[in-house]
Amino acid sequence: MDDQHELRVFLHLSRSLNFGRTSLDCHVSPATLTRMVQRLEARLGHRLFDRGPRGVSLTAEGRRFREYAISALDLWHAYRQGDAEPVELTGRLGVFATVTACQVLLPDLLAPFRAAHPAIGIDLSTGDAAAALARLDEGEVDAAVAALPARLPEPLLSRTVATTELVFVTARDHAATGLGGPFVLPRRGLVREAADRWLRAHAPSRPGIAAEPEGHEALLALVALGYGTGIVPRMVLRSSVVRDRLRVVPAEPAPAPLAIGLCVRRADLRRPLVAALWSLT
Repeated sequence: MDDQHELRVFLHLSRSLNFGRTSLDCHVSPATLTRMVQRLEARLGHRLFDRGPRGVSLTAEGRRFREYAISALDLWHAYRQGDAEPVELTGRLGVFATVTACQVLLPDLLAPFRAAHPAIGIDLSTGDAAAALARLDEGEVDAAVAALPARLPEPLLSRTVATTELVFVTARDHAATGLGGPFVLPRRGLVREAADRWLRAHAPSRPGIAAEPEGHEALLALVALGYGTGIVPRMVLRSSVVRDRLRVVPAEPAPAPLAIGLCVRRADLRRPLVAALWSLT
């Protein structure tokens, strides 16, 4: 059905936000893809994408139409499953996880799902941990493996899959033995919030901040170079390629551990693919 094909191409573009990549992945020419989007926009009476100097982005109507497209394809799939013979689940799921989560958690976490539903593809994206829940809440991905805040936004649902300590680290050859500054702290996110709380409570004369990098890997690189004391999940430290150049600095009391969870949108549990992922992880 042409409508199903258009919706699948639209959903790919809504995730990639890159006309060239969608053109290649969906095996349509750039001109055909542009016309397809223009036809959809003309039919709906709204612009679905904005193209600007910083790239392509979904409009508010584009986000709304994406939810419709997901539901429409799921309903079509459910209808096809109504045959006498069981139909294997097919389709694609967009999953976001940090590089560390991809390496440490996902192989075991997704193994039962992969074994039960081999025809479902996974579109796996990685990036800054602080952006994971926002990307899920905005519909950019179908599921995220992310650090869990004390209170999750109401539209989201989580299931804890791991916990990890937060540890202070410094360069192995750094002479100081205690928690001295300056500090290298994440620019934003739950680890930064935990570090700020701990320092306010236990280091009243807080030393300066030497750097505020985006991402744990960048933070550990700066700490290994001697720029200051950092804080990261122990899970990140264990998987880091610079771990041999670092040492843990004991902290009393230790910062509260971080919970890592699989997160989905509550409304998406009506979708067969998301429901299957949720039931098997």
